[in-house]
Amino acid sequence: MIEVLNTVSAWILPVIISIILLYGALKKVPLYETFTQGAKEGFWVSVKILPYLVAIIVAVSMFRASGALDFLYSIFKTPLEALKIPSDALSLMITRSLSGSATLGLFGEIVNTHGADSYISKLCAIITGSSETTFYVIAVYFGTVGITKLRHALLVGILADAFGIICAICVSRLFFYS
Repeated sequence: MIEVLNTVSAWILPVIISIILLYGALKKVPLYETFTQGAKEGFWVSVKILPYLVAIIVAVSMFRASGALDFLYSIFKTPLEALKIPSDALSLMITRSLSGSATLGLFGEIVNTHGADSYISKLCAIITGSSETTFYVIAVYFGTVGITKLRHALLVGILADAFGIICAICVSRLFFYS
């Protein structure tokens, strides 16, 4: 079974690309011109979102450097211990909604410190996969298309992140806590 999955994973992307190219050729689409036009539009989109990326990176850096994360850590340490949630996971829970790269950096530190098979590493892996970078999405994608009324989207995004984290904790406790 593992050999089949390895073979499929090695061939899936080339097969998809080949199907797209074949379909485009059969429909007589000018493939190269269409590709370069898409690449040109992609370049201008990346230029357009650059200010929003810089803003979110600066905001996350300021949040971490200000000591706000340490303050929240001191507030939530006792309740987390009562719920048997490792307090090191709090920083990942907080930064997950802000920045994917910051979350992955924290996750890497947790895995290096505690080991890949530790409960906290498994918990943090599930949290990372079950929540979204809500503020990043709102800053970049909503800013790019000019959406200014984001109150409900922000509320739903934060609620979804909280629900994802709660579910991640429950699943981790169910499967990995000993």
